[in-house]
This record gives sequence, C-alpha cells and structure tokens, in this order.
Amino acid sequence: MTNPAINPAIRLAADESGYLAYDPEADRLHELNATGALIAELCDGSRTVEEIRALAAPLLPEEKSPVPDGRADAPSGQADVVACFISEGLESGLLVPANGVPVPPQDLSPEDLTNLIEHLREWGQTQNALRCAKKVTQLTPEDPVAWHTLGRIALSAGQRAVARDAYEHYYSQRPEDAFIAHQLIALRNEPPPPRASDDCVRLTFADFSSHYDNKMRDKLGYQAPERLAEFVGAELGVTSNLSILDIGCGTGLAGAALKPRASHLAGIDLSPEMIENARARGIYDSLAVAEITEWLASSRIEFDLIVACDCLVYFGDLTHLAQLAAARLRPGGHFAFTVERGDIFPFHLADSGRFTHHADHICRVAAESGLELARLQPGYLRTEAGLDVTGLFALLRKSDAVLSR
Repeated sequence: MTNPAINPAIRLAADESGYLAYDPEADRLHELNATGALIAELCDGSRTVEEIRALAAPLLPEEKSPVPDGRADAPSGQADVVACFISEGLESGLLVPANGVPVPPQDLSPEDLTNLIEHLREWGQTQNALRCAKKVTQLTPEDPVAWHTLGRIALSAGQRAVARDAYEHYYSQRPEDAFIAHQLIALRNEPPPPRASDDCVRLTFADFSSHYDNKMRDKLGYQAPERLAEFVGAELGVTSNLSILDIGCGTGLAGAALKPRASHLAGIDLSPEMIENARARGIYDSLAVAEITEWLASSRIEFDLIVACDCLVYFGDLTHLAQLAAARLRPGGHFAFTVERGDIFPFHLADSGRFTHHADHICRVAAESGLELARLQPGYLRTEAGLDVTGLFALLRKSDAVLSR
C-alpha cells in the first residue's frame, strides 16, 4: 500500500476531544477522537502502514475503531485499530495515497469555523457545532460575537454551564446588551424581575423584525396566531363586528387571523420595527408604538376583545397587566392570550429569557383581575430545537353583561 497521507483539501482544528477535519470539496466533516488524531498525525506520507503501526500501537488502548465518524468497530488489537483507521480513512476521503511530497493540511481559521457552525446546525450536528464554537473562542477570545455564538449553541445543546460562561464573557465586553443581561438572570439562577425591561424587548426585535415571519413560520412552524383565533372562536361562535385590541401585535400575524371579526382593529407594540411590518399588512385601523401596560393604564378606549399572542412571555406575574386589560374591556368583553406552559408555580424565567407560566397562576390572575376564566387549555405554539413548545391558551371574560352584536 502507498504511504497514507491526510487529504491536502482537509482543514483541521484540534480541540480537547481530538480533531475536527473538514473537507470543503466533499462538504464533509470527519470527527477524530484522541486516538484517531494520533494516527492521523502519523499519516504524513513519509511512513508506511507498518511503520505507523509500530509507532502508534504501543500508545493505543484496546478500544473501538477511531475511524472518521465512528463507522466501524475494529478487531481486537492495537495494530488492527491502526489498520482499520487507515482503511476507513482512505475510503472516506480523510486520507489519500501520498503522491510525491505530501502537502500538509491547513488549519481551520476562525472564519472557516464560524461558517461551518451554521452548516453543522443545518445538518443537525449540534454537538459538533458546539465544538467549533468553543474553538473559535479559543482562537479569538477578544471577539464578543464568538462568545455570543458559543452561548447560543451551548443552550441549544443543553450545555447550560457552558452557555452561562460564554454569555458572561460576552456581557463583559458588551454590557449594553439588555437581552443578555436579562438572560443571565436565568442562567445565574437569580430571582427574576417582574418582566423583561423595555430595552430588552426593543433589542430582541430590532434585528429580528426583518425576518420574523420567515423564521417563525418556515423554520419554527409557528401556529399560535391561528390557534388563538380558533380558541376564541370556540367561545364566541360567529360573533363579529368587534372592537379588537392586539397588544404586542408584532408583525400582525394575530391581527390577520382575527381581522374577520373586527369592526375596528387596533395594535400596539414596543418595537417600532415590528409596528412598521404590521402597518405594511394594511389590516389595522390604528397602530401605536408603546409599552402595553403604560398604554392600557393611560387609555380610556374600551374594547370587546383584547388579544395578546406570544407577548406575555416577557412578563412574570400577569396580574397587573390583566387588571389593566380588564379596565379596558366592555362588559361581556374578553381577554385572550397565550403563554408558554411551565411546571413551576407561579411562573419561571427560562434560560431562553422568556417566562413560562403555570396554569394555576392563570386561574389566580383571572380571580384577582375581576374576570371569569372562560376557557383554559394547553396547545401547540411552535417548534424549537426540534421539540414542540406547548403553550396555554387562556380566555378571560368580563362579567355583568352579555356580548351581543
């Protein structure tokens, strides 16, 4: 057999687990554990397979094959482990027969690794994306973006401690980031604030607004607006000609679902960018950039229906907001909203930076707001990290009159 050498197209990045070896021509990532990394380093084109065996075998434990991607089990014995790795490496393209003077592989640059991270996430290889993200921070420790990326991927990989450490590094360099400041409260297990700050919410949606609908609909399977409209319809039947207020209206997805019931549709949101997207739909009779509790407290307008779709995740205790909403409802009117369902009573600030709410908290909120709990049920909101996110759909009713239209 011709002396084996690492494919010159391969780009390498060493980490604590071994090597990440990326072949851009084949668009393929090879994962090498420590044993595989040792054998690969000996495959420089200057040694025969027998020479590599002689050098590597005394250093290797009895173990499964360290072949790229762990595709096969080696027979017992260190020499056979070496032979199996080389055979599989040649088959997979990690190794090639040496042709003249071998060209040493290039290192993966921070830019290469950054591009590879998103590629790996598309392939569903979150753990390898995490390895790449860690390597980028090692190479560029002064780059806050690298730390932010590591934090984001660590969370999606369930590596909470890694995420917290990464976000701490990022926040030390970008202390103006109100969202990460909010998220770190959860990651540090600190007592949660009553709600996310205005700056946190504005920052969250300033950039997100340009691709909100695309990401929520196409990538996350977001169905909360339509399901909330169906949920309301199950109670109100064919009732229409309603004055409707959409709080935290975002780009107008919930407004569009409820528009057929509206004689007048108003929307408010804290994000100017999201309001502009809602305005472009042409479905609202009025729109305002405002913090919703301040707007509800100062307004004297009454509505038949107030809806809050996927915006109360930025509030902890919902009692005060529900009381303000109740004051803006006509007798017989309804307050309909979604939250993310949680198992911790009354509510919990999740590592995502969003609050989850216990069903019993919703019941208590209704009672303390002078509203009747007309309906409360769990339901699908969207998909995140490959898992369904379950919400609570709530409908609170203001008593003393029957809504008739």
